[in-house]
Amino acid sequence: MAALHSSALIASVSPRSPARVSQVFQRGLYGGSVSAAVEVQVSSSIGRSRNLSNSSASTPWSPLPPRYGSRSVCCEAAGEGSSESFDGTVYKGIYGPWTVEPSDVREVILYRSGLVTAASSFVLAASTAFLPENATFREFLKQNIDFIYVAGAGGLGLSLLLIHIYVTPIKRFLQALWVIGVFGSAATYVYLANPLNEGLVQYVIENPSAIWFVGPLFAALTGLVFKEGLCYGKLEAGVLTFIIPVLLLGHLTGLMDNGTKLNLLGLWMALFVVFAARKFQQPIKDDIGDKSVFIFNALPEADKDALIKKLQQKNDGLLD
Repeated sequence: MAALHSSALIASVSPRSPARVSQVFQRGLYGGSVSAAVEVQVSSSIGRSRNLSNSSASTPWSPLPPRYGSRSVCCEAAGEGSSESFDGTVYKGIYGPWTVEPSDVREVILYRSGLVTAASSFVLAASTAFLPENATFREFLKQNIDFIYVAGAGGLGLSLLLIHIYVTPIKRFLQALWVIGVFGSAATYVYLANPLNEGLVQYVIENPSAIWFVGPLFAALTGLVFKEGLCYGKLEAGVLTFIIPVLLLGHLTGLMDNGTKLNLLGLWMALFVVFAARKFQQPIKDDIGDKSVFIFNALPEADKDALIKKLQQKNDGLLD
């Protein structure tokens, strides 16, 4: 709905170069009154959505009426068409048109690759609970399980670095949880597990209280899958949002028997694989979001105010 309404505010444009998009953004939204400095800012902003998302403090106020707000404005791109061709397709965002650039594609692929790394590492490590005791592959995994844990944590960290969330404090909070979890894991290994000649993962399994130290890492993962489930309506992500904390809390408190923990662990493994695999079935633009929001957030405050007033005037004119 936001895309339909913004199309009434912004003149229709055909797919052109980023410079053309900048000109349309200038003429369609500012009526040609914006300064040249703003035009340069908008033009240079296209194609660097992650850097712009890092500079945003929160989801900007929209001059559109509440009925035009939707989940797509918060989480995914507005507009139609295939962005995978990267042929200059112009999407109509809430603040203006934008295109998918090669740099956007690279970031999305890295984001999804981080998720695949995290999922693969978790499945490999958790499979030791299901493989036969005398299996050679199980012994190999157990001997290298801490390295697998580090690889999974690294993949999750990469995804949290590149994730597109408009509300920057939420993104920073998830990243802070990851950092705390990494330091907690390192401290647990150095000061608790290593003196007993045990690995980190094995120590956490045998000492549930260690969940306090490694738990923030999994809390960050829970936040990521919650965002994915909320934005894209993915069932597996929604179920993971509950399974991860329930299993960890069950292990921490000792209120969950081993059979229940194994069942939840197996479900976690299966859903994590489905979740990571399905990310590559999504259009690239979904993980970019509405890039016009990031372009807007990169503008100077005075130009933001001018743009909002201009959009409000156009919106009031349409409602009259």
